[in-house]
Amino acid sequence: MSEEPRRQRDDCSEADRPIRQMLLVEDNLVDIMVTQEVLRESRTPIRLNVVRDGCEAMEFLRREGKYTTAPRPHLILLDLNLPKKDGRELLAEIKKDSHLRSIPVIVVATSLSGNDVVNSYNLHANCLIAKPLELDQYTAMLRSIEDFWFCVVRLPSD
Repeated sequence: MSEEPRRQRDDCSEADRPIRQMLLVEDNLVDIMVTQEVLRESRTPIRLNVVRDGCEAMEFLRREGKYTTAPRPHLILLDLNLPKKDGRELLAEIKKDSHLRSIPVIVVATSLSGNDVVNSYNLHANCLIAKPLELDQYTAMLRSIEDFWFCVVRLPSD
C-alpha cells in the first residue's frame, strides 16, 4: 500500500507533464520561503508565484498593474489572515468572478475556528487545511497538496 503514493509521484515526473502554475497568497515570510524550497525540490514541474496580500492577489489574478503578463494559476494556496483584503474577502471575490471561479482554492490557516471552516466552504473553498506549525509536517502537507492536486486530480486547462 505504501508504494501507491510513490508510483503517483513517479508518474507525475514524466517529461511531458505541463508546468503547473501555483499562486501562494501568504504574508508570512517564513511560510513563503519554506513553500518555495519544498516546491523547488518537487518532482512535478511547478512554477510558484507569490503575493503578500489580498489586493495584490486580485491584481495578479486579473492581470492588472505590474501583473499584466501573469500566468493563470492552476491552483491557489490562500492564507485566511492577510493584510489589506483578508483571505475570506479574497475567496468570495474569486468565486464570484466567472473567469476565476474554476481555479481551485485551498485555504491554509494556522488557526481555524468552526466559523472559519463553515464560512470557507460556504464561500466555495475547494478544501481547508490547518497549517502545521512543525517544519516536517508543513513539508508533508505541501507534498500531499502536490501529489493530490497535480498528480491525482484533473485540473481545468488554460
